[in-house]
Amino acid sequence: MSSKIAVRTGRLGRSVGWAAALAGLIVLFGGAAASRADETPAPIAASGANGACLECHSTSAEAIEVEAADGERRELTAYGTEAFAASVHGRMACTDCHTDIQDNDAPHQKVGAPVADCATCHDRLWEAAKAAGTAAERPALERVVKNAAAYRESFHARPDADHPERAKATCTQCHNTHTFNVPAAGTPAHDAWRATIPALCGESCHEDHLEDYSASVHGVAILEEGKSDAAVCSDCHTTHQIDNTSKDPTKLLITSNCGNCHEAEYKTYRATYHGQVHSLGYAYTAKCFDCHGSHDILKPTDPDSSVHPDNRLETCRECHDGKKLPLATAGFVSFGPHAHAGDFERYPQLWIATRFMVALLIGVFAFFWLHCGLWYYREWKDRRDGVPSPRVKVSELPIDEKRHVRRFAAGWRAAHLAFALVTMTLVLTGTAALYAETAWARSVVGALGGPANAGIVHRVAATLFVGIFFIHFVYVMFHLLVRRRGQFRWFGPDSLIPRWQDFIDCYQMFRWFLGMGPRPLLDRWAYFEKFDYWAVFWGVNVIGFSGLMLAFPNVTASLLPGWVFNVATLVHGEEAFLAAVFLFTVHFFNNHFRPDKLPPPDIVMFTGTQSLEEFRRDHPAHYNRLVEEGRLEAFLVDAPSGSFITASRVLGLVLIGFGLILLVLVSIGFFSTV
Repeated sequence: MSSKIAVRTGRLGRSVGWAAALAGLIVLFGGAAASRADETPAPIAASGANGACLECHSTSAEAIEVEAADGERRELTAYGTEAFAASVHGRMACTDCHTDIQDNDAPHQKVGAPVADCATCHDRLWEAAKAAGTAAERPALERVVKNAAAYRESFHARPDADHPERAKATCTQCHNTHTFNVPAAGTPAHDAWRATIPALCGESCHEDHLEDYSASVHGVAILEEGKSDAAVCSDCHTTHQIDNTSKDPTKLLITSNCGNCHEAEYKTYRATYHGQVHSLGYAYTAKCFDCHGSHDILKPTDPDSSVHPDNRLETCRECHDGKKLPLATAGFVSFGPHAHAGDFERYPQLWIATRFMVALLIGVFAFFWLHCGLWYYREWKDRRDGVPSPRVKVSELPIDEKRHVRRFAAGWRAAHLAFALVTMTLVLTGTAALYAETAWARSVVGALGGPANAGIVHRVAATLFVGIFFIHFVYVMFHLLVRRRGQFRWFGPDSLIPRWQDFIDCYQMFRWFLGMGPRPLLDRWAYFEKFDYWAVFWGVNVIGFSGLMLAFPNVTASLLPGWVFNVATLVHGEEAFLAAVFLFTVHFFNNHFRPDKLPPPDIVMFTGTQSLEEFRRDHPAHYNRLVEEGRLEAFLVDAPSGSFITASRVLGLVLIGFGLILLVLVSIGFFSTV
């Protein structure tokens, strides 16, 4: 070795210092190679601009050991000419990056010599391309520049804790200085290149993680079984925008990245409460790696896996630890975080519940939307044909023409208003979670201060909802069982309990719609008004009890199996959708948008009264009964003042407007999931 060094002393004096600078020649990012078709480098010849360098810095030459400027002895950096020619920078001259080398006689071993700056060089080339109007022809360069910008903001670019003068990870630690290239996707060379990524990350910095990864399902798949589509470090952590894994955005991003491979599992995860709030930007909920692990993921059948049946309760208790969250109980184990409604064999309860809810939705909307459509057509046709509406000759009655009929007492009106407000709040906050993937849901939740605050608002509104319902129920029962005991006819015309006459009225209504008979004479409570009333009882019980199950999972799981959570989540969301769409279409139409009610709003639920003419048109059987029994006078009250009517109209329009906005948002959410 020493004799050969002596022979080459002349060349060494001119060229040995190239090594210090050559160590900084960097191939910055994988994105540059993804489009190598348009920037394929020309092979380099061992002469010309780089020839002098290759005399010492080529692997074809025998290794040379020299004394560096700091007194340490080391071998010159060497690389293969063929590998360099095939790299992304293969047609560049050495001095394009090693700008401190002026000529062959310049001193190579310089302390503090400038290091080649990858990002600055690519930025300069990109600016030049844009100025020359050739940027569109350089897509690979554009990706490199974007990757460089992402790297500058990444965790790797921050100062290292032990060596603050340098970054945690530099370009050259990931990209081989002179030979980096990403082979074309789908080729054996590309598969082999992907298999090197775990070792690249692990051996240079993350040794412990590499050990765990190598034994995981992902590591075994790609390192031992040769499955190139198995996840490697960059699939989960990304390449250049890597950030601290303790940060919320990083946790959310990694979970989303799991879905890039596990699409079906990610879709079912997003349908759970955990997945819904994750989609809304809440990081403090169960995510993929919280249950499955991160680098040491094992098959669920492996006894050491965190999601093995024997280990699931312990895994659940990592979050539901009895401190911040109630302690997980045995029923948690049978919860299906990836339950699929189409799989009857594995999830029969969810399969049945899904089909029941679909049938309910189709049945309710098919009947009532048909009812609305025919009703609108009939009233529109009567108006077009000039068919007169029933009118009351008030002048022939011994009453003041300006008096109104009282329909609702103050307590009923207050309860209705409160119910409307909390219901709209529940619809807004609840469907934001149900359709968490939509842009409007994220905006609404963001305006409320995040998923945690939105959840608090939802639960407060739910408590008020149940409270109003309970107070109403207690009042009605007290009124009927105590104050009017023995006087009230439970199935009489003044009762809200459905009776046979309601079915007759509905049948006759359809006959009138179709021009096959006269309009039925509806009594105090029309059949569709009774449906509205009792639908609340159904909704409170279905939505309320399913909501309680989800709000107190530890209690639920101590009494019931975990699949109840899957069914409760489904029923809670689908019933809320049914209630919202029914309210803002059918209920709004019946009371505000059919031709006889135009222009909206109908303010009877705000003023509590109707004119005699309107009352006679909407409830003729009740009107006739009161006249025949001589009790009409008892129902008459003074007409509301003009200012009260104006205020009622404004309030009605505001509520209708907000309801229609909610209908649009819910519709957007629904169709985005179809």
